[in-house]
Amino acid sequence: MKTRKHEVAGLPGESGRIQMEPENIFDRVELETENPHHCEMPTTIAQRYHEFMEDSCCSQLCDGPNPHMARNVYGFIFLLTNLLAWMVRDYGHNALAELEHLKGCQGGHDCLGTEGVLRVSLGCFIFYFTMFLTTVGTTKLHECRDSWHSGWWPLKSLMWITLMVIPFFIPSAFIQFYGEVARFGAGIFLIIQLFSVINFITWWNDYWVLEKNVERCRILVITMSTMAYAASLAGIILMYIWYAPKASCVLNIFFITWTLVLLQVMTSISLHSKVNAGLMTSGLMGLYVVFLCWSAVRSEPATEICNTRPQTTGRGDWMTIVSFLIAMLAIVMATFSTGIDSKSFNFRKDEVEAEDGVPYGYGFFHFVFSMGAMYFGMLLIGWNLHQTMQKWSIDVGWASTWVKIVNEWLAAGLYIWTLIAPLVWKNRTNSESTSNV
Repeated sequence: MKTRKHEVAGLPGESGRIQMEPENIFDRVELETENPHHCEMPTTIAQRYHEFMEDSCCSQLCDGPNPHMARNVYGFIFLLTNLLAWMVRDYGHNALAELEHLKGCQGGHDCLGTEGVLRVSLGCFIFYFTMFLTTVGTTKLHECRDSWHSGWWPLKSLMWITLMVIPFFIPSAFIQFYGEVARFGAGIFLIIQLFSVINFITWWNDYWVLEKNVERCRILVITMSTMAYAASLAGIILMYIWYAPKASCVLNIFFITWTLVLLQVMTSISLHSKVNAGLMTSGLMGLYVVFLCWSAVRSEPATEICNTRPQTTGRGDWMTIVSFLIAMLAIVMATFSTGIDSKSFNFRKDEVEAEDGVPYGYGFFHFVFSMGAMYFGMLLIGWNLHQTMQKWSIDVGWASTWVKIVNEWLAAGLYIWTLIAPLVWKNRTNSESTSNV
């Protein structure tokens, strides 16, 4: 609060005293409210004004480094990049004349469609990977790397814009090479996401079955488990109806039936007396596996006769647009939620967090986003570097189908391993102890 000093006359025998006078109306209200004889209305107005300014996004963004606000800004930048890649793919032909003079575009042809998406993806990857290299290992607040992660937004905005432009000057051969590398990076992202999902499901179950919560949450656990298994079975039945209507749909029948087998195996191991993980974790993992299978068979090409559901036509009807926008937001949310979940990959569980420690791993956060840049590139081109995608379509084609199927099997395998791993290590430890004796 800024004030002005001026001297006023005191009582007889007293020297003059200094009176503080505020410089603006809101500070004057604060001083006046210190007098109990003043009404309370100005106090409420002043408090509300200051609370609004302190809690506003602008204040958090401009008043110095704020890691919690920073991660939201990075997520927004990632969303903008996704939208830019989609616009280059679906509507980039309008910019053909503007791209003719760029060396790497060969008359604009290689900067549109699939390669246009890959160029935007490359710029996004470089941005977040640079942030990863400059923030990895940050452990304390108020150090230089923390300030760089949470501040310097004008410079980073200019950096992002520059990296969105530079890839359009790169020759097509390098972009094709990046596309091959992006497949590998997108696979890393999917594996990280699987670990994060399994860790969240396990944490959720463990929290509800804690001794202090077991009585209060027992009904919730039973309800959630029942709903998860009911939804899983309903999803499998609907997949048989929609995506395997004929006996000739052998591949889809195999996908759906194997998903049912995986659900049964996960449940049996989870309920085994030596594991005793309960129904909730296996139910939620089963629901996730069923979702991956449904997403896989739905990604099959529109010409596939076994797919009886309406396909994306590229005409831009409201249902197609809404589905596409939901898918785009799901990509951003999946990347964001995985990026802030660095504790799932902290294997030193006994490590004590410092009071001035960073709230999440900056390096891990940016690494996930850099892999996510490759991931969204693959989704927008259907994991195929030579495929032409229809407007408003995302993650469609046989390549997308097989990626999701493998992801489903890997998810089930990782979950089963988390159940049996403690028993395996325990038996190995006991056998080593016996041999040493």
